[in-house]
Amino acid sequence: MAMPSTPESRRYMRRLSISMAAYMVTLIGGAYLVNNELVSGPLLWLLALLPGLSLVGAFYAVGMFIIEQKDEFLRMLLVRQSLFATAFALSVASIWGFLQEFGLVPDVALYYVAILWFFGLGLGAGFNKLTVGSAGWCW
Repeated sequence: MAMPSTPESRRYMRRLSISMAAYMVTLIGGAYLVNNELVSGPLLWLLALLPGLSLVGAFYAVGMFIIEQKDEFLRMLLVRQSLFATAFALSVASIWGFLQEFGLVPDVALYYVAILWFFGLGLGAGFNKLTVGSAGWCW
């Protein structure tokens, strides 16, 4: 099922698109500048923060989509999906952290937790489909 063209969904897509475009530009641009040793000092700190702040914008887009959603059933599905994503990301990160603490697995950068969360949104949609019979607009 495609996402309907409602004011809420258009705002969500606009916010998410801006956040993801900023993420790509800051990640690729920052990596280029760092790899070619063109920055240092406080500017390097700023370049390191920008991709993460862009992801904060994506989380904001999801949160606002839930808040602005007028259809109560779809809002419930989005909340369940987000809770599933959160539980999934925190569970994987916690288990990996303990394995890492015991020297069984290598260190992994913490920004991968955000990637797990977004992956968990997809799993959460599947969970909704299996348990409630609908994944909302996801499929």
